[in-house]
Amino acid sequence: MKPLAVIGNVNIDLILGPAEPWPKAGTEIIVDHDELRVGGQAGNTALAWEGLGIDYEIAANVGSDQFGRWLNEAFGTRSSKWPVRPEGTTLSVGITHPDGERTFFTTRGHLPRLTLADVHAVLDGTKLSGGYALLCGAFLTDDLTRDYEALFDWADKHRITVALDTGWPLDGWTEKNCNSTRHWLSRCGVALMNEVETTTLAGVDDPVQAASALRSHMPDGAIVVVKRGPEGAIAIGADGSLVSVAAPRVTVVDTIGAGDVFNAGFLAALARGEPLAACISAGTAVASRAISTLPRSYGPAKASEEAVR
Repeated sequence: MKPLAVIGNVNIDLILGPAEPWPKAGTEIIVDHDELRVGGQAGNTALAWEGLGIDYEIAANVGSDQFGRWLNEAFGTRSSKWPVRPEGTTLSVGITHPDGERTFFTTRGHLPRLTLADVHAVLDGTKLSGGYALLCGAFLTDDLTRDYEALFDWADKHRITVALDTGWPLDGWTEKNCNSTRHWLSRCGVALMNEVETTTLAGVDDPVQAASALRSHMPDGAIVVVKRGPEGAIAIGADGSLVSVAAPRVTVVDTIGAGDVFNAGFLAALARGEPLAACISAGTAVASRAISTLPRSYGPAKASEEAVR
């Protein structure tokens, strides 16, 4: 199996809900569920790999408070080289709603101060050679994002394929954010975006056409994956072929981090050398199990569904 790593945002998630209707200012409501857990795109992916029994590396940072110490403890030896920033640890409060949607309130915290030097302090390019590195949280890790070109150069030097999932920009998909993302994709071998992100970036409503448009910005042989939630996922492979996978019907408990869990399942299968259809199926199956279980479960290491069509 090829080596795997994730680079980006790890923070604290406090999940509360479901809330319906939204409370009026100055009032208080009681909700049925609360959970304090590791969050952030990188954190969610790492937790899924951990649950699947997949070996991986993770480059991140933490704040200098009790939440930062808790995150370090959660990742054990994997976080031993994470830098501790003098800022408070980034906290996201997620309010879930009965329809499965959610609302986030997030502090800036420590995430903007993750640097390229921090990444190099954790990841050994030689050990990751020939593998995959998931790069996420681009619009939250300000210092690192400014050095993406150098990060891509480092990955190229060590024959590491970068998979990009930017997350949603805080100021929306402005022209500047779209242009930046298209440029980053030109240095990446895998794109892992949701449907709204893909169609917005491409300026095309049809997800297949949008995926093709994104792939035109990427190197030859790149893979574009479009995550479509309950509709499953589609992908355009290295040879230009289209793969579509349906999602199993599940009772949704908590969709937070579903796309990050998909990334974990997909990349684990890709690192095993499985066909693209099996990789998409694995990502869909793992994400479907995660959003339908409480406490969250990720299933077996080679979770996949016979849902390819």
